[in-house]
Amino acid sequence: MERRLAAILAADVVGYSRLIRTDEEGTIAAFKALRADLIDPTLREHQGRTVKLMGDGILVEFASVVGAVSAAAAIQTGLAERNAVLPHDRRMAFRVGINLGDVVIDGDDIHGDGVNVAARLESLAAPGGMCISDAVH
Repeated sequence: MERRLAAILAADVVGYSRLIRTDEEGTIAAFKALRADLIDPTLREHQGRTVKLMGDGILVEFASVVGAVSAAAAIQTGLAERNAVLPHDRRMAFRVGINLGDVVIDGDDIHGDGVNVAARLESLAAPGGMCISDAVH
C-alpha cells in the first residue's frame, strides 16, 4: 500500500437536508453553481485535488497545509459574500475540518487516520468556520 503525508480538507453544507426539503431542485442547482463558480476554482488555485464528492460534502487533498487553509478561508469568505444577498433560509454555510496526516492511496481515493481526523474536525467546526488539528496549527 502506498502512503503519503497530506493536508486533508473535509467540508459539508450545514443544514443541507433542510434546504433539500424546502426546494430540492433549487438547492441542487445552487450547490452545483457554487461548486462551479467558487469552490472548484478556489481549490484549483490552491493546488487542491478533489478526492470525493458526497452529496453536500467534499474531501480534498493538498500537498501543503498553507494551501488547504488558504483555500478554506477563501471559500468561507466567498460564501459569506454570496450569502449576504440571500434570504436566511436559502443560505449555504460550510463547516470545514483540516488535518495533516498520513493517507493510504487507493487509486484516486485516499483513506486512513488522516482522513478520519479531518472528517471529525469538520463536524466540530462552527457553520461558516473551520476547525484545524494541532498538526495544521
